[in-house]
Amino acid sequence: MENTAAESIIRIRNLVFRRGDRPILEDVSMDIVRGSIVAIMGPSGVGKTTVLRLITGQLQPQNGSVEVNGEDVSSMSRKRLQQFRKGVGVLLQNGALFTDLTVFENVATPLREHSDFNEDEIQQRVKDKLNSVGLAGTEELMPHSLSGGMARRVARARAVILNPKIELFDEPMTGLDPNAMSTVSQMIRETNERLGLTSVIVTHNVSQMKKLVDSCFNLAGAS
Repeated sequence: MENTAAESIIRIRNLVFRRGDRPILEDVSMDIVRGSIVAIMGPSGVGKTTVLRLITGQLQPQNGSVEVNGEDVSSMSRKRLQQFRKGVGVLLQNGALFTDLTVFENVATPLREHSDFNEDEIQQRVKDKLNSVGLAGTEELMPHSLSGGMARRVARARAVILNPKIELFDEPMTGLDPNAMSTVSQMIRETNERLGLTSVIVTHNVSQMKKLVDSCFNLAGAS
């Protein structure tokens, strides 16, 4: 289905990205509709994660544009880019939790770094977010004591603790058993709707994504 630009929160046009002489993305365009869950799919090496890094401004394209809410990411000043990134939650492969911090401190880290909330407000917000992903009462656990599915849910709580409008997932199902995959998929759908998010998921897991996403973009067929 072709999405119209008027509906799009993320609009990518004629995107070109190369590393040296090696082309990673060539003339890629896509529209991501506000409030949707979209999968960016394709085999390893086609540039799926690169698209996420271009959306957050970690990388700059050689040609083309990435617009979020009508604003060109590559044209943002350093200060504006820092502000912009507060509105984008990122969930990395395997959750990337800090192994020496409790669940509570993992989730609280973005608040301590990027907000002026006092300790009581931080306590309440962390508990609310953990409760929203079904992990109430886990605040004092350490990451090594969590199952793979639980670790992903803690990472999800951390990713949305600043109440972003966009969330980016890099292979969120990697290493999970079928039951944990189902739990994480349900969590993504429920929190996407409840928090009014737009979610972009990089994955190679076609069968699992078909049950979750509203639309797919196949990079292997785009470049």
